[in-house]
Amino acid sequence: MPEGPCRRIIITTLASLALSAAGGTLAVVAPQAKAGDAAKPVLVFAAASLRTALDAIGARWTAATGKNVVFSYAGSGALARQIENGAPADVFASADAAWMDYAAEKKLIRPETRTSLLGNALVLIAPAAAPIPASLDIRPGFDLAAAIGDSRLAMGVPGTVPAGTYAKAALTSLGVWDSVAAKIAGAESVRAALAFVARGEAALGIVYATDARSEPKVRVVGTFPASSHAPIVYPFALTATSTNPAAAEFLSFLSSSEATRMFTAQGFTVPR
Repeated sequence: MPEGPCRRIIITTLASLALSAAGGTLAVVAPQAKAGDAAKPVLVFAAASLRTALDAIGARWTAATGKNVVFSYAGSGALARQIENGAPADVFASADAAWMDYAAEKKLIRPETRTSLLGNALVLIAPAAAPIPASLDIRPGFDLAAAIGDSRLAMGVPGTVPAGTYAKAALTSLGVWDSVAAKIAGAESVRAALAFVARGEAALGIVYATDARSEPKVRVVGTFPASSHAPIVYPFALTATSTNPAAAEFLSFLSSSEATRMFTAQGFTVPR
């Protein structure tokens, strides 16, 4: 099962950084606060692919405001179900619209706070030192099975992990899914798939471009055509049960010019 919110939690309390207030933020109204909520850290349930960017952005926000933010990273589907089961998240950040739609249908989020902040690209990766060709021509009918050989293709579990859902759609669109389906090493998150390839446990993997940039032990050998899968979007929203007023402040900060620069520095695209 994907990790729960009590594991892999990173508290960003970097008080030594200096940051001026950033403009152009998203206006978000916080729900009714309860006594003591203001002292609580903001708990963000976020897609694993956001880890590098959000860790840095959370540190900046803490430095600017003196308020703490805690991140729990996993596959978007696992996080949505944890929120459904009562996990006390303040903000949900999904790697696709489908899981945010699920959260909305279950009334787990405040729909008026929902905003699609980011985009990404889907890439094929190999271990940095592996004898895989420097690049693969990703096109209809390309021989991915031969490139994998007797090894595995690491990717998120389709239907639960958005990167895996996008990957299956791309491979199906290109007509190669049936030839590699038996070679798939399903991972509980896109970062888990990245780790499989970085450790040499899979010959190839499919991850987001931003994940590949974060790991020096892998290299990109091809980029999937944007037309081969649905657009990659990252919706963010306040949860329906959050009463922490700082959560709305943090969600607003994520759309600020400062946060936007930090997201794009990690390779995310920002819709205009």
